[in-house]
Parts: sequence; C-alpha cells; structure tokens
Amino acid sequence: MARRVRGGLVGELFAEFAGTMILILIGVGVVAQVVAGGDLTDPKGGLGDHDSIAWAWGLGVTFGVYVAARLSGAHLNPAVTVALAAFKGFSWAKVLPYALAQTAGAFVAALIVRWNYTEILGHADPGHTMKTQFVFSTLPGNGATAPGIHEWGAFRDQVIGTAILLLLIFAVTDVLNTPPGANLGAFIIGLIVVAIGMAYGADAGYAINPARDFGPRLASYITGYGTAWRDQWGNLYWWVPIVGPLVGGLLGGLIYTLFVGRFLPTAEPEPPGRAPRSEPRPDEA
Repeated sequence: MARRVRGGLVGELFAEFAGTMILILIGVGVVAQVVAGGDLTDPKGGLGDHDSIAWAWGLGVTFGVYVAARLSGAHLNPAVTVALAAFKGFSWAKVLPYALAQTAGAFVAALIVRWNYTEILGHADPGHTMKTQFVFSTLPGNGATAPGIHEWGAFRDQVIGTAILLLLIFAVTDVLNTPPGANLGAFIIGLIVVAIGMAYGADAGYAINPARDFGPRLASYITGYGTAWRDQWGNLYWWVPIVGPLVGGLLGGLIYTLFVGRFLPTAEPEPPGRAPRSEPRPDEA
C-alpha cells in the first residue's frame, strides 16, 4: 500500500478550513433552527432553546477537532492560534494563514446555512433585520435592547470568556499536565465550549472566536443583512468579537503559563501547536 503524501502547510490549512466549516455548519445551523425555525411551529417555544444551542456549539467544536486534529492541531479559532504562537512555540509565520483558512471555512459554512434556511429565514424575517441577524453573528445582549449592553460591556465579556477557553484548552492539551486519554481531548474541549455558552452567553453571545463571528457576519452581509456590521443601537460592533477574543486568548494562555504550566515537571513536549496524541502514528511505531 502506497504511503499517503503529507500536505505540509497546505494540508494544515485545508484541515483548518474543513474543521472550522464543520463547527459553523452545526453551530450557526442550530441557531437558525432555534431562532427562525421556531417561528414556523411554536412562537412561544420554537425548535430548541439556549441549552440546545450551547450543546450544538460544543458538539460542533468536538467534531471539527476530530476532522482537523491530526493535520493541523485543530485550532479552528484565531485566538487559539495566536495564543499557541505566544506561549507554546507555534510558528508565528503560520498564524495569518491559519486565521485566513479558519475564517474562510466559517464563511463558506455560513453561506451554506444561509442557503439551506432561505425559506425559513424569509418567513421569520422578510426584511433580514436584527431579528435574525444574530443567527449568523453575535450581538450584545443577543440583540435585545432592554439589557443596555454596549460595545465595551460586550468586549469585557469576550475577553473573560475567551480567557477561560484558552486557560482550559492549555490545561487539557498539556502533555505535562493530565490530558484526557483515549483520544477524548476533542470531546472535553467541546464540553468546555458548552460550559462557557451556558455560563457566559447572555452579554455577547459567546463568540470567543474571531473567525466564527467575522466569516458568518460577512456571509450574512453579502446575502441581504445590510446592518451586519452594527449592533441594535447602530454602533459599529463587528470589531468586538475579533479584538476581544484575541486579547482574552492571550490572557488565558498567560494565566495558565504563570500559575500552572511553569511548575509542571519537564518532559519531551508535543510538536508546537499540536493536540496531544494518545497513541503513536503508524510511521512512528
């Protein structure tokens, strides 16, 4: 049997694209079903609730990681990529290509969701307004006006949520710590996203991922959502789910490094930016 050719950086970028696409197909898809699909059946209840959204996003992360982990480490998130470059030796030269591949995967996935739910979105919101805009991209207070959450409150929320995400990702993927065995790392990371969604979803929709927000935001804009770059008060908002997670990711990586990582016993580490392996590759056996 011929050896499979390794793709190098190109293979890694395709893996990031595919993994992020799976994440968004499931994550944005469930929001479309809950927000717009519910209008067709039971306006009081709909086809799911906040918990189903949180669980689907977590499962989307899990499946996306399983798709991409072997080739690229399955970052699926520019905040993860930047934090790994800052603290784990991942190549800075790969940061921008990874981020572009992740954003492209999110963009294509959002276009697919937009196409698939064309009729339902059109029925629920014929004018393509804020009512269904947050199917694709996040808004402060999930689009409500009553909480009065504006850009800086949402920015604070994104910093905190992404710091928690990266602190925990560093903890469960650090081979010098106690990483999950039996290839369960992806599942545990998915549970982390579920927990963050359930605990930190109200202020800003827990984007915690610049590609997750910007790719679908762009997709919604070019398919009829003219207010995609603004919040419900008309303020430019698109930068919040980009800058906030990047800052939060660095903060979370720093906290883990200072309070845990530097005290762990030394051993041979995994390659920079890679998820831990529970068993050797065939060519390493």
